Amino acid sequence: MKPIDERHIAGPGLVVLDITGGDEDTVRTVMAALEGLWATSGISLVRREPGVPGVRARVYADILRPGQL
Repeated sequence: MKPIDERHIAGPGLVVLDITGGDEDTVRTVMAALEGLWATSGISLVRREPGVPGVRARVYADILRPGQL
C-alpha cells in the first residue's frame, strides 16, 4: 500500500484504517459497516500479499461526519 499522505490525517477526525482479515468477504463487510458510521473513501480494493496471511484493504474516514445510515 502507498504511504499515508499528510493530507489524509491533516485535521481532527481524519483517520486512515488498514484492515486485515481472513477473507475478502469479511474485509468488505467491515468496510461497508464503517461506511454506515462515518464518511469514508468507500469500499476499496482488497489485496493479497504473497507470503502474508489474510487479505488487506485501506479506508480513509472522517469520523466527525456521519455516514450513509
